[in-house]
Amino acid sequence: MTLAVGGWMGTGCTSESRARTEARDAYLAGQNAALLQAQTPAAASGVTVIGPVQNRNIPWIEGMTLLQALATANYLDARGPKQIIITRDGESATLKPDVLFNGDVVPLEAGDVIELR
Repeated sequence: MTLAVGGWMGTGCTSESRARTEARDAYLAGQNAALLQAQTPAAASGVTVIGPVQNRNIPWIEGMTLLQALATANYLDARGPKQIIITRDGESATLKPDVLFNGDVVPLEAGDVIELR
């Protein structure tokens, strides 16, 4: 009775150099994916807040409001802003900060830029 030992030994085994090559390729693929994600404009992934805030890029979620975005951005100045400018698709709207305290709901869309002056 003969066993075909050589036939199954070669399949499924990986040489050390091939394993290193595969590991390097996987690492580089991950690095490339991270770079592409970092280059994705904020317009595609969130809302940008310009001004004295801790978190400039806010991930957008369905139904997000101005108040929610500003709370997430974590405003840092002891004085409140005098103007809030929202830019969407190249068009800007200027709001008084009172809208935040009057209970007005200002809906946002992905890609909006909020400037606090």
